[in-house]
Amino acid sequence: MTAKRLGVIDYGSGNLRSVCNALEASGATPRLVSTASELDQLDAIVVPGVGAFAHCARNLQLTGLWNPVRDWALAGRPYLGICLGYQLLFESSEESPGVQGLGVLKGRVTRFPGGPLKVPHMGWNTLSDTRGPLYRSFPPDTSMYFVHSYFPVPEDPSLSSATCHYGLPFAAGVSSGNLHAVQFHPEKSQSAGLALLRNFLASI
Repeated sequence: MTAKRLGVIDYGSGNLRSVCNALEASGATPRLVSTASELDQLDAIVVPGVGAFAHCARNLQLTGLWNPVRDWALAGRPYLGICLGYQLLFESSEESPGVQGLGVLKGRVTRFPGGPLKVPHMGWNTLSDTRGPLYRSFPPDTSMYFVHSYFPVPEDPSLSSATCHYGLPFAAGVSSGNLHAVQFHPEKSQSAGLALLRNFLASI
């Protein structure tokens, strides 16, 4: 079997070394991708991201990767979004009013409510209602590592592939065909995170 060509999108907004290390530990040989022309040489992409929604959107635009990444996802090609790489798939974010997301999925990114909740949501938390190829053979009550203050609310709730509870239930991940994205950090989630990355690689 020919090895799949995997690219990690480098637009200055991700913890790239940690993501690449985790992918390598999962059996992949990822390459960093910073130009649109490199996408033609790939079978799948991983889009990480940390920081603010507007900053990540701007960086993706400045590199010339905004439309190519959007077109890739809309074409149904294998995509894994992590953290901001998940949030950017949606139309907008409460964090950055007036800034458009990629709009691949309908919905909006919203902030956790105030009150007794400590925001950001940081640390290990349990997934429930998991479904789809990323979670194949996952035991019940698997935990992943989260660091975020905002979370997407898909207009179509059936897109949710994992649920997490933090004051309220929210979509910790989505799947639609070959498009997958998660709010947690697989690269920081030890054996469970590596299992998820292996499942993504197997699905390509």
